[in-house]
Amino acid sequence: MHSAVVTTALLDLVPGVTGLAGYHPDAPLTGPAHHAVRSAAHGALSRLQRTEAQRAALRHAASLGVGSVHECGGPDISDEDDFTGLLALAAERPGPRVHGYWAERITDGEGARRIRELGAAGAAGDLFVDGSLGSHTACLHQPYQDAAHTGSAHLDAAEIAAHVTACTEAGLQAGFHAIGDAAVSAVVEGFRAASQSLGLARVRAARHRVEHAEMLTPETIAAFAELGLTASVQPAFDAAWGGDDGMYAQRLGVERARTLNPYAELLRTGVPLAFGSDSPVTPLDPWGTVRAAAFHRTPGHRISVRAGFTAHTRGGWRAVGRDDAGVLVPGAPADYAVWRAAELVVQAPDDRVARWSTDPRSGTPGLPDLTPGAKLPVCLRTVVSGQTVYVRPNE
Repeated sequence: MHSAVVTTALLDLVPGVTGLAGYHPDAPLTGPAHHAVRSAAHGALSRLQRTEAQRAALRHAASLGVGSVHECGGPDISDEDDFTGLLALAAERPGPRVHGYWAERITDGEGARRIRELGAAGAAGDLFVDGSLGSHTACLHQPYQDAAHTGSAHLDAAEIAAHVTACTEAGLQAGFHAIGDAAVSAVVEGFRAASQSLGLARVRAARHRVEHAEMLTPETIAAFAELGLTASVQPAFDAAWGGDDGMYAQRLGVERARTLNPYAELLRTGVPLAFGSDSPVTPLDPWGTVRAAAFHRTPGHRISVRAGFTAHTRGGWRAVGRDDAGVLVPGAPADYAVWRAAELVVQAPDDRVARWSTDPRSGTPGLPDLTPGAKLPVCLRTVVSGQTVYVRPNE
């Protein structure tokens, strides 16, 4: 959602695109040029094509044991028809439920009413404070190692504070897309300003969220905990781009790259984690996501498989403000999946993570072996609200 290589045929659908900021004749398009071309591509789809694609996506999610999806829509990503159409589709047919977030900045009660009329759970999701590391558009305090600039800033602290204030006063979740350390700093500064005017307790009670939150420092992690912010994160990013030879290291240098996605420190500090995929950036892959967190490319950021499992089940529900779901207990929503796995183990890939938990005498329930290279569990059945929405063929 930040850059793209496009064909000349697609460019021809956007008169004047060569005069827009972000147009590059010999490189990916970014910024306004990219947004314009993406809108043209989406506009070329019929309503039927879009609905069929949404059905296919929800079917695929169900086949992977996903019972709930967080849809991060917004005017800079798709359009209102796409967003409301997905919510309607999910409501009218058995399958994963959809919690929708609409990434439009609001400043008053009228804006809040609009968010509610769309059926959104909050004015959050991909409300862009910056871009992405791959596109050199994530906003940094220090320049990229392989580009002589610090990326793009789309919102400043004052604009963030105004949005958070309006959402909090309206009883809505606010949230932002923030990847670079400067973007995360702006988010923290904005939330702090809102808490000074509204009171910290009121801001914490709203349980706002931040998408990605990759470049964190001990200071911004502590601020997340203080402000009650949920970190909605994607461990598959580290699996795809982490390590001393990966894209992160190319963009930032090895030392800065090693600081990214510090899940262990987030948990130690008390920051709620919710795991996701940011699909289509990385594929829907729940067990692969938990594996990526447990076997993070930077060992000091690894968490136990149990903690990763909790972040990808209960954590997702907590991110939408529900503390009574994501667990198998009487009274909880009857959402569950049945899996085939080779064996169940109590696994902490680094004994510094949870030295006690792997002792059989602890009684800690087992989970599938997620050691890299081991076969991941296969979903046999997915149940949402007590209704079976997927059965694996020939099982």
